[in-house]
Amino acid sequence: MSAPSYKELDTTYIAHTYGRFDVCFEKGDGVLLYDTTGKEYIDLGSGIGVTAFGSADALWQQAVIHQVKRLNHVSNLYHTLPQATLAEKLCQKTGMKKVFFSNSGAEANECAIKTARKYSADRYGDERTTVVTLVNSFHGRTITTLAATGQDVFHQHFHPFTKGFAHVPANDFDAFKQLVDSDSSICAIMMEMIQGEGGVMPLDAGYVKQVADYAAAHDILVVVDEVQTGNGRTGTLYSYMQFGIAPDIVSTAKGLAGGLPMGATLFNDKTEGVLDAGSHGSTFGGNPICAAGAVSVIDRIDDALLSEVKAKGQYIREALTGAPGVLSISGMGLMVGIETTADAKAIANECLNRGVVVLTAKNKVRLLPALNIPRDTLKKAVGILKEVIGEMA
Repeated sequence: MSAPSYKELDTTYIAHTYGRFDVCFEKGDGVLLYDTTGKEYIDLGSGIGVTAFGSADALWQQAVIHQVKRLNHVSNLYHTLPQATLAEKLCQKTGMKKVFFSNSGAEANECAIKTARKYSADRYGDERTTVVTLVNSFHGRTITTLAATGQDVFHQHFHPFTKGFAHVPANDFDAFKQLVDSDSSICAIMMEMIQGEGGVMPLDAGYVKQVADYAAAHDILVVVDEVQTGNGRTGTLYSYMQFGIAPDIVSTAKGLAGGLPMGATLFNDKTEGVLDAGSHGSTFGGNPICAAGAVSVIDRIDDALLSEVKAKGQYIREALTGAPGVLSISGMGLMVGIETTADAKAIANECLNRGVVVLTAKNKVRLLPALNIPRDTLKKAVGILKEVIGEMA
């Protein structure tokens, strides 16, 4: 009797929550992935923006293996050097004052929401609890972060959702101002500078500045969700740095630890003392192995790399703009959305057949390659993508 295939095992034992592509990846080497048959693929998805320096990155491996051999876990009742080192680096690179570590983007956003509500409760009482988010946003898959998400498609099946959220259209300052002026319960505005799951849609810089200024004047906290846009993805360490604002709270995850589960919530001088002993916690948050991996990532996100991220993103745009079947291109840096005349999922499937991994977001093909993808490899992959889009136009 032959051993069961990965498909059989998946079907039999794994909850059917994913519409998986028909491939099983077995190993990786930088921006290349290999399936169980040995077929090679160029990875333009990086695990949805997670493997910032590609698969099996040598420096990341070295940092993680070194830590595995020393200490894999202690509770957060005790100090660990990797966690403290990572917190210092994040604060020094951003100007933020404190960090709380968790395990995912949703948890980082939960922490941000809790902090915003406690900040207002401490100063204004328990009635100031509403967090404003934007239509078309995505903030996670817990009950609370689904409630925060401004897409009706996610507000099904799991009722009752957490109360205390209001959604306003993106890039409509008047709608935000009208809501703030009419509702005294608002404590925070949470925004993604680029709505990733919403179709790789950047916000208007003028709108972001207006909202931030108005919020500050009313002591409404500005929370920026950098779960997908953070850690060098857009050409700056965090995308808000290109929008001329200084957030009160920043959440991040995905690319932070290079493939290990880690989220972080950063606080400025206004919010650094809100969470006191016992008000929040995490068993695995800031795990020393994850933190060691994250240090190896953050240490390499420097000006030279960020310049390359911008240049490679510009290359993608120039290569595809005006190409047959391409309607529009959105995004920043190496976070790119491509609107096409053909179905985006069909394009992703055909690219996979030809050895290129791409993602989708709404009706767009989405690219999130490793930050250090070699230019010749990027050129080859974009050429295949361009060919597929043109053939399916």
